[in-house]
Amino acid sequence: MKVLTIKEPFATLIMHKVKHIETRSWKTNYRGEIYIQASISKIKKEIFERKELVNLFRNLDMHYGNIICRAYLKDCVYMDDEFIKNVNYQELICGHYEIGRYAWILDDIEIIDPIKVKGKLGIWNYDGKK
Repeated sequence: MKVLTIKEPFATLIMHKVKHIETRSWKTNYRGEIYIQASISKIKKEIFERKELVNLFRNLDMHYGNIICRAYLKDCVYMDDEFIKNVNYQELICGHYEIGRYAWILDDIEIIDPIKVKGKLGIWNYDGKK
């Protein structure tokens, strides 16, 4: 299975369908089922300075080091002014929206039983072994 490791609180926000767009500096041609893993990295201190973002995850448990949900990677869109202008406010506070970056559009998000695994950079393959 294809997996994307994402730092907290953003992986958990995807799991709870608060966030449907993952912003990246690189594009992917992959489309299809993808599992989301919460990175083992603790939430950065500067995240806690963003009160509107904190309000979105304040009462949610973080899932460090676990694959926590499955989604369908529907599209990867190059961000231009027009795209950014049409992103809803909740998504804007959950991502890094800047011309030249990419928006990975996630759909059909489904919570799964957590799977503890060591993450990797990029999209990686999980073979079912811990």
